[in-house]
Formats: sequence, C-alpha cells, structure tokens
Amino acid sequence: MSESQTEPQPKLGNDLGTGSIGKLLFSLAVPAITAQFVNMLYNIVDRIYIGHIPKTGTSALTGVGITFPIIVLIMAFSSLVAMGGAPRAAIALGEKNHEKAEKILGTCFSALLVISVALTAVFLIFDEPILWAFGASENTIPYALSYMQIYVCGTIFVQISLGMNMFITTQGFAKTSMLTVVIGAVLNIVLDPLFIFVFDMGVQGAAIATVFSQAVSAVWVLCFLCGKKTSLRIRRKNLKIRWDILLPVLALGVSPFIMQSTESLLSIVLNTSLLKYGGDIAVGAYTVLASILQIVNLPLQGLTQGAQPITSFNYGAKNYVRVRKSVKLLLCCTMAYCVLFWLLLMLAPQLLVSVFTSDPELIGTAVWATRIFLFGCFAFGAQCGLQQSFLALGQAKVSLLLALLRKIVLLIPLIYILPLFCTNKLFGVFVAEPIADILAATVTTIAFLVWAKKNLSDEALQRRLEAEAALKST
Repeated sequence: MSESQTEPQPKLGNDLGTGSIGKLLFSLAVPAITAQFVNMLYNIVDRIYIGHIPKTGTSALTGVGITFPIIVLIMAFSSLVAMGGAPRAAIALGEKNHEKAEKILGTCFSALLVISVALTAVFLIFDEPILWAFGASENTIPYALSYMQIYVCGTIFVQISLGMNMFITTQGFAKTSMLTVVIGAVLNIVLDPLFIFVFDMGVQGAAIATVFSQAVSAVWVLCFLCGKKTSLRIRRKNLKIRWDILLPVLALGVSPFIMQSTESLLSIVLNTSLLKYGGDIAVGAYTVLASILQIVNLPLQGLTQGAQPITSFNYGAKNYVRVRKSVKLLLCCTMAYCVLFWLLLMLAPQLLVSVFTSDPELIGTAVWATRIFLFGCFAFGAQCGLQQSFLALGQAKVSLLLALLRKIVLLIPLIYILPLFCTNKLFGVFVAEPIADILAATVTTIAFLVWAKKNLSDEALQRRLEAEAALKST
C-alpha cells in the first residue's frame, strides 16, 4: 500500500488550507449530512414502527417518548468530550502538532469509557423514579421502562460510535464517518420490524435492535482509528487520562453538552407541562414533534460538522480570509435549508405527522401543534450555524452563553409563564418555542458579527502576528 493511501492527512491538510471552500464544504458536509440523516433513523425508525403497533401503538409511542431525555443526555455526554476534543485536535493539526492531536484523541477515548460506565449504573439503578419525574403516567410507564432498561445497556456503544466518529470527521475522512452511521442505521431499520413484529417483542425488540446496531457501529469506528488508514490513531501510550488535555477539551465541549443536555431538561419540562394540561395525547403529540425536530436539526449538525474542519484548520493556520468564507457559506446553507423546511411544515405538516402514527386523535393534535411549535424553525439556521462556528473557533464561553440563552433563559421560563395568560393552556406551552427560537437567533447573529469584526478582520490577524513575534523575541 502506498504512502498516500496509508497517510492521506498531509494532502488533506493542504486541501483545507488552499482548496475551494465550496468544494471542501460539499465533500465534507454531504457525507456528514447523510450520516446525520441516517443516524436520525436510529431513534425515529423505532418510533415509526412502535407508533403503528396494533391497539397499543399510541401508548407505546408516548412511553418511548418519555425516554427521549435519557437518550439525549447520553448523546450529550459524547458531545461533551468529542465536540470539545475534535476541534482542538483539528487546531493542533493546523499547527502541525500531530503528537498533541493524538494525545487529545487518546484522552478523549478513555474519558468516554469512564462516562459510559457511570451513566449505565445511574440509569439502571434509578430507572423508574427518573421516568416518573420525566412525565410518565400509569398508561405509559410499562413501555418506558421496557425500552429504557435495554437501551441504557448500550451506552458504551453510543459513546464510542458518536464520540470517536467525530475524530474521523475532523481528519477529513467524511465518507468513513458516514459509513459508521450508515452501517448501524441500516441494521436498525432491518432488525426493528423483525424484533417488534415477527418476534412480537414490542418496544423491547426496538431497543434490542438499536443497541445491537450501535455496537456494530462502535466496532467499525475502533477498527478504523486503530488501523493504518487513519492519521490520528488510538495508541496505548496515550490512553491515560491527562487532565492538562481533558480540562481544555471539556471547557470547549461544555457548550454542545449544555445544548443537548438542556434539550433533555426541556423535554422533561414539556412532558410534565403537557401531561398537566393535555394528558397522554398531548405528550404523544410532543413525541411526534420531537421526532420532526430531529429531522430539522440533524442535517444542520451535518453541515456544521462538515464546515468545522475547514474553519478550525484555517483558524489554527491564521488564514482568516478562508475562515470568513467558510462561515459565510455555512450560514447561507443552513438558512436556505431551514426556510425550505419551514415552508413544508407550515403548508403540509400532516405529511410528516402521519408517518409516526395512524391514530386520528393524535394526528389532529400533532398537526395543530406543529404549526405553532415549529413556527420559528426558519431561524434555526442562524442559531445553529453561528453557534457551532464559535465552537470551531475555540470560543467555548461565548458558545456556552448562547446555548444557555435559548433554552434556560428564554424557553423554559416561557413554558411556565405563557399558559398563565392563555385561555388555551396547550397553546401557551407550544408557542413558547417559536418565541425563544427567534429571539435567540437574533442575539446569536448580532454576537457573532460583533466578535468577527473584532477577531477575524485583517487588522486582528496583524495584531495576532505582532503579538506572537514579540513573544518569540522575548
């Protein structure tokens, strides 16, 4: 095998620094978007099949929806490590410090293993109290327990497949990263109906299919990162957790962690409020809305993952012109996607809602709620694109504040406050989402424009170079 085949990273690094921004974003983002879209099927395909189980489908779907905050929290911990570590590894590669990048990889891998063990123990010990607190009812608790007890046993596979896959993406191996998710998701799609309907295992069958699929994805990731084709390799000497590496990683990863973990908190707040004002049918409608929201958000994450190596590498290489171009192109793509999806949701929400359930009452409630709850989704493009650009540029504190703004400062208080002033209490709960979305996107856009003018201009680059030259002379 030739050197170019075994060590393609140097060529990739040159491409990130000199290649066409548009072509790079396309080549990196399309596989990432495909991976995110297929990854979405892990959970959504479960809900599609479960929602169509004869007689018990609506209760089973609502019960599985109660476990959504747990699934999101598990994924959030993988982001805490991976989305903090991958940009720092990319920046190190841009600085031509390969040894540091591999130490970051090794420390992150070990940290994910420790987190997996801790999360599995906590969720198995406190499963039922957690689900009651998350909005379960007498009708839905059996289904929620059946799904959760199996799903959390696969936490380690989620951490490895999602967390370590980011280090494949950040090297530019977008197709390999895509295959990580495609392999598992295709297995899940095939195994779900087999376990749910043929073996008559219901929600337990859905959980087993998901865990098995995630395990296969995790093995694929480890084989690649321990193999010959990767530039960043998992090495035994780097597996010891080094706090001088892990703490900066966690500092950068805390923003996406809060973004996802607060999504878990938000689901709890919504489930309990909807159960109070609308009963199980309202909670079931939110399960459908949350699934649609995933369809909106995950391609956005694929776009930002595709842009991250370009932005991070060129920022580390002090090529601010290319940084500005990559951010502008990312923003154009995310905004265009969100506006098109917003039109679909406003004009024909029933097309998506009917995928998840055949219950006429649930369809009616979910279609009505979609036009309210997701009215602000056109603003997601600015919120997601610019906030993730802050992360790619290593600006953890700013990204963290913006993550807190939308959900903690705006949305959760509005969910409790607005029903007090609305005759229709359910409308008050659902309308909190678009208000928070539009306000948060506006603030995020202003914040990025101000920061970029100060830190990404040609004058800012000159100041940085002069400061580094002065430091070297001393």
